Amino acid sequence: MTTIHLHKTTNATPEEVLAGLTDFGPGREEVFGNSADSYLEVHNQGPHDADVTEGSSGIWERLHYDWADPHHVVMTTTDSNLWGGASGHTYNLTQTPTGGTDVDVLVVRDGKNLRGRLLAGVLGLFGTRVLGKQFDKSVEAIEARNHGTSGNDTQQPEG
Repeated sequence: MTTIHLHKTTNATPEEVLAGLTDFGPGREEVFGNSADSYLEVHNQGPHDADVTEGSSGIWERLHYDWADPHHVVMTTTDSNLWGGASGHTYNLTQTPTGGTDVDVLVVRDGKNLRGRLLAGVLGLFGTRVLGKQFDKSVEAIEARNHGTSGNDTQQPEG
């Protein structure tokens, strides 16, 4: 099992980050590069949760999104061609004194088959760098769609 911690500060408000995380409409792949529109299927969506299949490049997962606490978004993997067990994502959104958001993410990858275990191992070595770049792009896309430009953001892996 591989665990990756990511952090980024953005000028987007916590509400704007939450809106980006929970927008399952067309064009999601423009914000989340690992969520190609061709894979996207919303099975069910309520006011504070959703059941969504998403992925790209031959890797897919069905996630239960829970944002009953809008500052703590939990995405639990319920099915996948690679991921099982404790796999998922947790986003903690903390408002900064300037009105922006500290976005802290925990990504857990628990391979359920040989290919998943191998990819989880690779992510253990390179995941912070690879997923960190995609995470940066996603946060910047959310900021740009709300503010027209990205600000002075930082991405710092946590230990």
